[in-house]
Amino acid sequence: MSNLDTRPEEEMLSSGASCHGVELLEPRDVPLGGPRAMNVRRTLPQRQRSLIGAWCFLDHYGPDNVKESNGMNVPQHPHTGLQTASWLFTGEIEHKDSAGFEAIVRPGELNLMTAGHGITHSEFSAQETEILHGAQLWIALPESARQMSPTFEHFSPSPVISNGAEVRVFLGSLGINEETSSSPVATHTPLVGAEILLAPGATVSLTLDASFEHGFLLDAGKVLVDGHTLPKDFLGYLPTGRTNAALTAKNEPVRVLLIGGEPFEEQIVMWWNFVGRTHEEIVAYRKDYMVEMGFEERSAEDAVGDSLEYDDAGLRFGTFPPNEPAPLPAPTLPNIRIKPRVNPAP
Repeated sequence: MSNLDTRPEEEMLSSGASCHGVELLEPRDVPLGGPRAMNVRRTLPQRQRSLIGAWCFLDHYGPDNVKESNGMNVPQHPHTGLQTASWLFTGEIEHKDSAGFEAIVRPGELNLMTAGHGITHSEFSAQETEILHGAQLWIALPESARQMSPTFEHFSPSPVISNGAEVRVFLGSLGINEETSSSPVATHTPLVGAEILLAPGATVSLTLDASFEHGFLLDAGKVLVDGHTLPKDFLGYLPTGRTNAALTAKNEPVRVLLIGGEPFEEQIVMWWNFVGRTHEEIVAYRKDYMVEMGFEERSAEDAVGDSLEYDDAGLRFGTFPPNEPAPLPAPTLPNIRIKPRVNPAP
């Protein structure tokens, strides 16, 4: 998914407060385009907390009637230095990218696109979709992987069903009551990602990696995290050092997304759909995209970073399938230097 803000912020907004050791990250509404745009609730990044592990972006959307909202309608757009993890609850999305991958994103199945040095992709609601509901997450790539060639992976996790809980672990490993479930999908930093469904009144005990920080996003129902209420659409943050957590549904079914990972120690600069390390890299990424898409021409003054990688044809973003809708232009850069994303000191 693209960040379709026409004036992307270089600093994030403030959010909620702590509640009994659970830091509450309040969502903000962001429209994906024009007057019939689908709205998303964004909980990462924000000024209060930019990352949870290497997870650096979380948009949560729906349930949305696509005939009323225009659904997912995102033409070709770029990414660098990150992975996109698509996770649907309802509906289907058609994915195409410049690395040659085409896929249907379906509920309960992970689609993980690695941008590496650069990729473009499009996302459109499938024709048969009536209700679209899910989440789009980004993962910052470490220095060792951020200039790799782009790629795409698909994984359909088998659910662990235990005492009224149904858990699908799509990245990493997680202890669920007295079982452990693991994903075979390789990650470039230690991570965990899972969908947790609870029947009314059910409790699930999770065994956590103490070196990870974790976030719990409540999508549906009413849930207690270690006995404390997590508001709907909020992201509840737990710092490192925790070895377990208990989730309890109240009197209705619950759906929670869990993300986590080792604190990401590298400084990143994030603007629009690009993740880099410096303001100058972001400027170069934007220029490459605008030149390759035909929106601008390159001048003698345009610097191309020596550390930046391109494909065999000398393109950062590759070649997109023909006869597709026109690509999105990049927004205008801010008049100030783009600042690094940093988390508050523990």
